[in-house]
Amino acid sequence: MIDNSEKIFIKNVGKKLREKRLSRKISQKLLAIDCDLQPSQIGRIERGEINTSIGMLFKICKVLKVDVSELFRT
Repeated sequence: MIDNSEKIFIKNVGKKLREKRLSRKISQKLLAIDCDLQPSQIGRIERGEINTSIGMLFKICKVLKVDVSELFRT
């Protein structure tokens, strides 16, 4: 069971991920293609609806040329 603080953390990571993607002018569709995901999954990660794996975050950050640690800064 995910408690409220975890939900907030997951939503914040997703929000930062979306900000990074938009700042690089990359669509969800293009990011999904480069990460071998469905665009809907990128959207769900960005909205904090799913708790994705650290491996998937690493893959996404690699495509965006962002250090994964940037997603965890408050």
